[in-house]
Amino acid sequence: MSRSARLVRSAAALVALALPAALTACGTGGPDGAGGAGVGDPYFPKAGNGGYDVRHYALDLAYDPGTRRLSGTARVTARATQALTAFDLDLRGMEVEDVTVDGAAAPFGREGQELTVRPRTRLDRGETFEVTVRYAGRPQTVTDPDGSQEGWLPTADGALALGQPTGSMAWFPGSHHPSDKASYDITVTVPRGLTVVSNGELRSERTTGGRTTFAWHTGEPMASHVATLAIGRYDVTRSTTGSGLPVYVAVDPDQGAASRTVLARIPEVTRWAADTFGPYPFSSTGAIVERPDDSGYALETQNRPVFPGAPDTGLLVHEIAHQWFGNSVTPRTWQDLWLSEGFATYAEWLWTEDQGGATAEQTFKALYSHGEDTYEDLWSFPPARQPGAAHVSGAPVYQRGAMVIHKVRQTVGDEAFHDLVRGWTAAHRHGTAGTGDFTAYVEEQAPGKDFDAIWEDWLYGEGKPDRL
Repeated sequence: MSRSARLVRSAAALVALALPAALTACGTGGPDGAGGAGVGDPYFPKAGNGGYDVRHYALDLAYDPGTRRLSGTARVTARATQALTAFDLDLRGMEVEDVTVDGAAAPFGREGQELTVRPRTRLDRGETFEVTVRYAGRPQTVTDPDGSQEGWLPTADGALALGQPTGSMAWFPGSHHPSDKASYDITVTVPRGLTVVSNGELRSERTTGGRTTFAWHTGEPMASHVATLAIGRYDVTRSTTGSGLPVYVAVDPDQGAASRTVLARIPEVTRWAADTFGPYPFSSTGAIVERPDDSGYALETQNRPVFPGAPDTGLLVHEIAHQWFGNSVTPRTWQDLWLSEGFATYAEWLWTEDQGGATAEQTFKALYSHGEDTYEDLWSFPPARQPGAAHVSGAPVYQRGAMVIHKVRQTVGDEAFHDLVRGWTAAHRHGTAGTGDFTAYVEEQAPGKDFDAIWEDWLYGEGKPDRL
């Protein structure tokens, strides 16, 4: 992700400037057979839900841009990780019409973002069940603790749904925490003439009676915060990379000319990233380019990141790198976000180095010497210990996170670092990982090397380290 107030700057531009406990997907159960309301995330404790693990979302939605009304049926398939007499789903706003569990009507209640469901019969531990929720209303735009907006963003010709960190609960019920990933089928009906773009693969498109239905399928596990819907008028291009990977690009017509050159580099950047980080983890790649006013930031939505206007090459590299770091290897808690943003930022450094520009070492030294000129809060907190939810996307998470990665590279050497990174993405492919997992992995892969100073000074240390 790249927030508007903290857009990641290219390495060339910079040089020119002179452990929480691991969460499980099931979370913590509540009393008397009730699933917990939230998984206890350090910064978003009510996000996600305890007592079950979601396996699949099937969303059947209809949207009218004129009234801004969304109606939907969500079928959530999950496995109980404890005996359940009640469980929660995250859903912000919207009116719930009815709920069933395995086809039987189930009583439900609402309190804040929690939709509490009480199945007619107890669900046993290990049992797979399906909860169906019918709902409707005008989905909300959510303001994050850092002031940026997410959730459901109305646009001039449709809408854009972005979820990081918790905005996805504005448009469908579920367990909205990165530790609980699932596959998705998203079917959306809109007025004829509009296009719906989502994650994964477009399975079908059919028009009947003045309305068009688009059916998208995501087979690989996906965290809800990188699920997206883009509804509007787009110029769509389909192609393949040299290796045969499908490329699906949707661009607002106003951004077509400005985007054309950089979007043409998607196959090149994807191939470079695969060479650097390991096999591409998903079934397609691409991009969604909106108008600049539709979103204040880019986001690494799975398969095809969203950009607010035409991106530059550095931002394209950043968001494509997130397909490995953030989407395939997903942070287990929001406090672990530096693992995603630090690696994606470091990918920009590596790309610039490989293109014959500033080396990563030069970028690192420039950032250490005068990075605070560009990032005022660079040394205000350590990347793995943000002071609160409002700082989850702060500069230390991105820039100091990348510096941690570079310190590891300095310690192990270039060849071992290349193997280490590819091994990390393979070991946690389509899973989740926390900071402790990463530090343990690095130490296991480089026995005899001393990383204590890196963890103490760069990852967890307060203020600017005394020396390089």
